[in-house]
Amino acid sequence: MLPLGKLPRSVTVLTLLAAAALGAQTPASARADEAAPGGEADAAERQGPVEMSAAQLFAFADAARDRGDFELAEAAYRALTKDPNIELRTEARFRLARMYADKMDRPRDAAVLLRRILDDKPDAAGVRLELARLQALMGNLSAARRELRAAQATGLPPQVEQQVRFFANALSAMKRIGGGIELSMAPSTNINRATSSDTLGTVIGDFTLNEDAQAQSGIGASLRGQAYYRMPVSAKTDILLRGSGSADLYGKSEFDDISASLQLGPQWRWGRDRLSLSAATTWRWYGLDPYSFSWGLTGNWQHPLNGTTQLRLDGTVLREDNRRNDLEDGHRYTLAAGIDHAFSSRAGGGFQVSGTRDVAQDPGYSTASGSANAYLYRELGRTTAVANLGYRHLEADARLFLYPERRKDDNLNASISATFRALTVGSFAPLLRVKYEHNWSTVELYDFDRISGEFGIVAAF
Repeated sequence: MLPLGKLPRSVTVLTLLAAAALGAQTPASARADEAAPGGEADAAERQGPVEMSAAQLFAFADAARDRGDFELAEAAYRALTKDPNIELRTEARFRLARMYADKMDRPRDAAVLLRRILDDKPDAAGVRLELARLQALMGNLSAARRELRAAQATGLPPQVEQQVRFFANALSAMKRIGGGIELSMAPSTNINRATSSDTLGTVIGDFTLNEDAQAQSGIGASLRGQAYYRMPVSAKTDILLRGSGSADLYGKSEFDDISASLQLGPQWRWGRDRLSLSAATTWRWYGLDPYSFSWGLTGNWQHPLNGTTQLRLDGTVLREDNRRNDLEDGHRYTLAAGIDHAFSSRAGGGFQVSGTRDVAQDPGYSTASGSANAYLYRELGRTTAVANLGYRHLEADARLFLYPERRKDDNLNASISATFRALTVGSFAPLLRVKYEHNWSTVELYDFDRISGEFGIVAAF
């Protein structure tokens, strides 16, 4: 159960803000009879099947809810969600969502209902604030902040907007344990990101590549997952443990690509800003054999520029041990800066620039690269569409002995994905994603293109 009095203060305030912002949207006929005595509802229940107006059915459902008969209240609210009047459907879904979240410990079901309201009424700021509260309770902090930015892009009363800004950063302390998972089938024209050429040019002539070193097509399974545990230390400090993993598995196990990582460190909050610092370690296996092991530090700073825009800075310092080639052992340094912005209640996007420096044992494997990535999302009815576009340029410090030129790469990648919330089952929804990647390289071994797709399920919230 999630009784209002026992919620963290920031959750309680967001609940009140949602109610304040939603007040003007409550149907007048429902408000007029909302306080009808529970005795009338009880009498209607004892009399068996009766015809009720929408206002009477709301009073009946509320009375059942208040006395703890959640099954009966749910049936009544569900009946009201079928009403042809969109305002009545909206009110019924909102009340049912609040009952799920605050009385029945079913925040995911509540979030599905709120998202359904926003599909019909994307400018319902109070509903979006309530959804932000639930996203935070479930540990989906980035989604909660995105909903707050979308609500502010829609426009809020001045007193509500001021409080939303004050409490937006407090969302990060609401849930101790959480996670998510994505599972899909993944056909690809190039599962090993290899060259399509059957030869490799070197300073001593052309070598013939065996079949495994050339591009291979195939259909595999893709699995992504993450979990976290947050331990509060003080009002503004947490210790966060995060684990994540990914696996691309194919019929030919020599192309299986598996990785797992752990991060542990403190998070600080002051004012509207958030800062985190973590010790990090990552294991990777390729072809079911150890490929690399890395460890080091990562850091992140988030700063809201205004109600609809957020600045992010990320940095990492890692030591990498390549288990197959000691000449690739070394250090990696990365710095990235990004902007996330809500254009409206149904659309947003972001842009990120980053630089990476790899210092390896052999200068031929030492590289410097810079990249730029942009994304846009748009809600189309009950479908969320996302488009990504990225470019990266990479140069090696020196020419490797066998290759005629120093390595220089230009990489272009693009993807389009859609999450179909109309087909949501529980907290999962179908996901379709199509990706394209092309890498131009002065070293033939790294020159490739790849088209891949994914169709599977993903946690909807």
